[in-house]
Amino acid sequence: MSNYIGPQEILRKKSEYLIPCVYHFYNEPMQLVRGEMQYLYDNTGKEYLDCFSGVSVVNCGHCNPQITEAICEQVKTLQHTTTIYLTENIVNLAEQLAQVTPGKLQKTFFCASGSEANEGAALLASLYTGSSEFLSLRQGLHGRTKLGMSLTGLSFWRTDSAPVGGISFAPNAYCYRCPLGKQYPECDLACANEIETIIKTATSGKVAAMFAEPIQGNGGMITPPLDYFKRVKEILDSYGILLITDEVQTGFGRTGKMFAIEHYGVEPDIMTMAKALANGTPVGAFTARPPIADVYTRPGASTLGGNPVTAAAGLATLKYIAANNLPARAAELGKVLKDGLLALQEKHSMIGDVRGLGLMLGAELILEGKIPAIAEIDLIIEKMKDRGFLLGKNGPNRNVLAFQPPLVITENDLSNMLTNLDEVMSSLTPS
Repeated sequence: MSNYIGPQEILRKKSEYLIPCVYHFYNEPMQLVRGEMQYLYDNTGKEYLDCFSGVSVVNCGHCNPQITEAICEQVKTLQHTTTIYLTENIVNLAEQLAQVTPGKLQKTFFCASGSEANEGAALLASLYTGSSEFLSLRQGLHGRTKLGMSLTGLSFWRTDSAPVGGISFAPNAYCYRCPLGKQYPECDLACANEIETIIKTATSGKVAAMFAEPIQGNGGMITPPLDYFKRVKEILDSYGILLITDEVQTGFGRTGKMFAIEHYGVEPDIMTMAKALANGTPVGAFTARPPIADVYTRPGASTLGGNPVTAAAGLATLKYIAANNLPARAAELGKVLKDGLLALQEKHSMIGDVRGLGLMLGAELILEGKIPAIAEIDLIIEKMKDRGFLLGKNGPNRNVLAFQPPLVITENDLSNMLTNLDEVMSSLTPS
């Protein structure tokens, strides 16, 4: 343990050598040094139950032995070429994705991150449609690149002072705080209907695609009603606009199905993914229906996209997900977690709303009058960290507790976490 430099020295070096936009959680952060399935360990040996999965990445658990073995074996033989040479893993992974993605999605381009995947999907949509404008949702997050930031509907992440033009934002399906002041289902999906108004009034009519996360992760676990995307797709189809679903956080079993859009009975035209596809090995990809994919014929490459090690990790990840039926496990344990959070909501008025699907859940914390509980959530996640539980936070006001644990977590783990969360919240409320 003495070989570790410790949190304070990391903070010193971080301040001196990293660009300051690289922020961290906690007033008293720990140095993480090891991971094992649903657990992480710091430099003192303290164990933490990870309920955030490195932001929805390690669905199969930290250092999953089967995936780690596949990575190590591949590193020993061929670590890197690039897409200009033929290797087997990349085409095998693309074949597997064609089998697990919904509808007629079939052809894939591999890259190194979700931001890059969304950039590529936007390019493909423009090539196919001949149009250059885009639609996006308020509170969506689609990347850290210039276009990705411009497609993002969260001011927290819109760092660029000169965003890309030609992007129109539609109200999201945030039923707890309806942007249109209505109530579901009496609203008749007014937020979806507004997309048509925006197309008619705020665009030139030359819209290539609409970007949408099935559940908005950073936006605060915003989970649309189950009939929402059917209405959206009907509107888009009537104007020849493609639907690009961003499954960077929601994919690979997290929501109780392989991909979250499957809950909504809609087939996207293009799907982007990253994060959990390779369980922590950097990866990004976008997949499209063949008629769309086949218009991209000019030379394209990604130096690191789909390299042999990444593709081996992806193949091992898909194999583990299938062998252990992780989507069904996420659905089952998600119900346990959601029921537990709803029980806490009955006890703690600070929990204003509980939402999400599977093991992608959020609890929005509020004060009287639905005022966002911004200071309180920071105190809660700090106290939970001290007790050995790592939770996330998101939303426009960063007041939504995020629960995105590895899908290998157990019911006992969730029970322990809920018990501690109850105690921490009780300690904030005078009796």
